[in-house]
Amino acid sequence: MTHAVRMIDEHQSVEAELVRPPLKWAGGKRWQIQHLLEYWGPLRDRRLVEPFAGGLAVTLGLNPKKALLNDINPHLINFYSWLKVGLVITEEFAHKESAYYRARKRFNDLLVMGEQGTAEAAGLFYYLNRTGYNGLCRFNLSGQFNVPFGQHPKLTYKYDFTEFKSVFADWTFTNTHFKDVPLEPTDFVYADPPYDVEFTKYSKDGFTWGQAPGQTVD
Repeated sequence: MTHAVRMIDEHQSVEAELVRPPLKWAGGKRWQIQHLLEYWGPLRDRRLVEPFAGGLAVTLGLNPKKALLNDINPHLINFYSWLKVGLVITEEFAHKESAYYRARKRFNDLLVMGEQGTAEAAGLFYYLNRTGYNGLCRFNLSGQFNVPFGQHPKLTYKYDFTEFKSVFADWTFTNTHFKDVPLEPTDFVYADPPYDVEFTKYSKDGFTWGQAPGQTVD
């Protein structure tokens, strides 16, 4: 499914058909797009950089030609990396609690076996995100995904993600600390750091105030 966003500056208006974010993501900033367009419109030929890419709502909404998208969550970046080459999931998903916990165990087993970078892991990550509680992405100290089953009245699943192949063609995905994201002088940077709430286990080691922009981390 696509939606249209009209980008307007003083010289011209461009209407682009955009793909929707592929994941549910807590704290998504899709609502900010209308406020960002006035800044992005005149500079849309620049590379867009997001040090905290998350669910990609902003990047997909702004629809840049080139982008550098980073996130500290390696499983999220693995999913996007597979979308970039045209992920197609062949296993059928079930909206059932028993199926969810089997999939969660299989995903965690892949992590233990060092197969977190596989297409299977990417597909399971999508299913767990779609089916788990409130779209959360949470890991315990052992690095195990531990979000419980979500109570959704009805769910639909996507299996063919090949539409993202052309969208992501000139986008680069990285998994590093935000301070290590390589910036160019002409980059357009949208930086929206993790929110300060009780939930901090977005990745295995979580995040703290010591990792806030402007701080240093030992």
